[in-house]
Order: sequence, then C-alpha cells, then structure tokens
Amino acid sequence: MTDPSSMPEHGLALVTGVTGYIGGLLVQPLLDAGWRVRVLTRDASKLENRPWHDAVDIVTGDAGEDDDLYRALDGVDVAYYLLHSMDGKGDFRARDRDLAARFASAAERADASRLVYLSGLHPSGELSEHLASRVEVGEIFLASEVPSAVLQAAVVLGEGSVSFRMLRFLTERLPAMIAPAWLNNRIQPIAIDDALHYLVGAATLPREVNRTFDIGGPDVLTYAQMIKRFATVMEMRPRVVVTVPVLTPGLAGLWIGLVTPVSAGVARPLVGSLVHEVVCKEHDIDRFVPELPGGPTGFDDAVHRAMATAEPSTGPGNLAVAGAAVAAAAVAGSIASDPTSRWYRSLDLPSWQPPGVVFPVVWTGLYASIAGTSASAVTTFIDRDTPEDSHRATDYWTRLGVNLALNTGWSWVFFRAKSLPAATGWATALAGSSIDLARAAGKAGPSHRRALTPYAAWCVFSTALSAEVWRRNAGRR
Repeated sequence: MTDPSSMPEHGLALVTGVTGYIGGLLVQPLLDAGWRVRVLTRDASKLENRPWHDAVDIVTGDAGEDDDLYRALDGVDVAYYLLHSMDGKGDFRARDRDLAARFASAAERADASRLVYLSGLHPSGELSEHLASRVEVGEIFLASEVPSAVLQAAVVLGEGSVSFRMLRFLTERLPAMIAPAWLNNRIQPIAIDDALHYLVGAATLPREVNRTFDIGGPDVLTYAQMIKRFATVMEMRPRVVVTVPVLTPGLAGLWIGLVTPVSAGVARPLVGSLVHEVVCKEHDIDRFVPELPGGPTGFDDAVHRAMATAEPSTGPGNLAVAGAAVAAAAVAGSIASDPTSRWYRSLDLPSWQPPGVVFPVVWTGLYASIAGTSASAVTTFIDRDTPEDSHRATDYWTRLGVNLALNTGWSWVFFRAKSLPAATGWATALAGSSIDLARAAGKAGPSHRRALTPYAAWCVFSTALSAEVWRRNAGRR
C-alpha cells in the first residue's frame, strides 16, 4: 500500500453523468469518504429526489459546451468522466471523441489534479466499435496533462446497469434461446459496489500514476453461464442456451432490442463487445486502493443484491394478456371463416391470390408476432417508468384491442355477411389500424416497429385482394 501521506488531501470532486446509473450512485460514497462534491447536469430538476441533492454543488450545463465545462471544473481536484454517447443516434464514437477532448482540455485549463474514467475491459487487437471508442477516450485522458486513472470493467452487476438489464431480461423472458457462439467467450463481471469502491479509491492515487487499471470480480464466466447462473440464483427453471455460429452482432442486437427494454441502438454495440473475451490481465489497483470490505463480491451475491431492489418484471403477465387476446381473436375469426363454402367457391378469385394452405400458415406466424411484440412493447413502456410511457402502455392496449376487433370482424363480414364492399372497407380499416399499431410499437424501439411491419404489409395486401375480389364479383352477394 502507498503511504497515505503521499496522497492528496480530500477536496472537491466533480461527477459527470449523475443522471445515469453509476454516476448517480457514486456521489454518496464520495461524500462518505470526505469529499466535497460538485455535479454537472443538463437538467437539475432530474436530481431533486436524489438523497444527496442538498449536499452537493449543482452546476447546470452541457459537457459539450466549453464555458459550462470551465464553470464545472473550476477549483476541482478530481473529475470523474462518466459520459458516453452510445444512444443509437448516429456516430457515437465521433461524439465520444469530441466530448472527451473537450473535457480533457477544460481539466488542463482548470489545473485539476486527476481525471478518473470508467472504461471497458478489453483484449488486445482489433475491437468492436463500442470497446474501441472506450479505449480511445481513455487514451485521450492519458495523453492529457492531467494525471488520469482509466478503470476498465466488463459487465457491471447492478440493477440499473444496461449490461445487467440485458442479462436479466434475456434470462427472465426466454426459458430457451438460440444464441451466437460467441456467448461462450469468457467474461469477468464486477459487482456495482466493488466498482464504486475502486472509483472512489482512484481519486487518491499518487499524482505520478497515469495508467489503466483492470477491475473485475472473483468469477470468470461465459455469458451463457451467466444466464444459467442468474436463473439458478433467482430460483427460475433452468435456462436452455443453444449456440450457433450464424447470428451476427447486428442481428442479435435487433433481437435483444425486441425481447428486452434495452433499445436496439444501445444493444448492438454492447452485443458487439461480447465477441471478445474480457478478462482482467492484472489487478494492480489493489496496490493503491484499500481492500474491499469482506473481499470481492461473487457473481451470485451480486445478482442477489441487484435484484433485491429491482422492480418485478411485468413481462410474463403482459405476454399472458396479449397472448390471450390474440388467441381469442384468432379463434373467433376462424369460427367465422369457411373457405369450403359453396358461396366462397363460386367467387371469381384473382390468379395472384395465394393458395388456401398459405393463409393459416401466415396467420399463425403473424398472430405469434403480434402477441410477442405487443407484450414486449408494453413491458418496455412500463419498465421505463415515466408518465409518458405509462400513457403509451395504456394507449397501446387500446390500439391492440381495436386492431384485433377489426381483425376478427373481417371474417364475419366477408364469410358470414357475404358483403364484398363492406369486407373491402373493413380490410382497409384493418390495414390502417395495423400500420398504426406498428407505429405505436415503434415508440418502444425500432425493433418493435419492424417486428409488426410484416403484419401491416399483409393487411395491406389483404385489402388489395379484397378490393379485387369485389371488383370481379360486383353485384353478387
């Protein structure tokens, strides 16, 4: 251990990213360690309910504006950079590079004593875009005139961590899954409490220390093993993970964006990072930071702690409701349908109408998609836990109910009422409702909109088919 007399006295620490998960949690441990804390945020109203709100100096500003950075960094001893642009809105790597360069320049001008950055654990060689961006940001800080500590972590096991949420919801919502082969790569996750311990300790590193540090927990697991262990810890049925070599990170990201509340734009770069094995190559930080109280936290204990404060998932209940509604619509529609009737067989049908065997196959797949996508969209809205998303969840259920009523009604109008004009109008309304439903699902994420697009397209096709049947059989009942 380093002589405490060589460490700087506790002074003023700046924390960025405080509306995020780790940044918001870091403030209290810093206060407990004797630091005065200043936070930089674009919207101070988002901090009003934080327990440390009245104990910190709040600077309202944008990390992308030099003047705001100078105000935030003025008089700061240590500055925590916990920002990233991985939001699915364009070139996050370029934006991360620009933000980091601005921050490093402002820290130099403010004569800060240290920068601390939480980066990603990574192997050597070519990296995914996400990890490459994290490494690049760290290199910008290490090349600055301010001594920097770049802590490199893999999956952070905490309830609000995006990577943990991805793990949690994949495990909860999929009893069995076909997954990419690189889910067998090794990962060394770290509990959120342990990560915070190292972040606080990094503030008092000797001034001459300017380097990266690998941080990780005691367990090295594959992602597939993490899924199975999570299920065991939470007393779920055993999860089945079958790996195949053909699922690309891009496709896996879209799939995760549909199954979990993590948007596809965020999931894709995270999934891309799983292509690499991310295991600590050193643990030199233990030479400078006091030992963890009770030792490092194992995977099972970290999951228990994270889930102790997690809201129960509404996914299974939403899937049951959506599945029951869709099944009822399918059964009611099938009762009305009678393609073997004399009336239907007497109709003049266009040559481009698909064979009869196609319809039950297509509709079975579409109904399954409607149920699964609807449950996922509503669950995503609920998990976001904002007033706007609460309204979106209620609104979506209403739109789904209208759509299923139109879906069922068409069969009764066409086969039972034998009204071709009314059936065409009904199909037109169903097509419009299906497009609207896909648009409403898209507010949960692009993957949800894309998942319902085939349904909307089929309804549009069915409308054209109904109109053509009407035209060919005008005047008939």
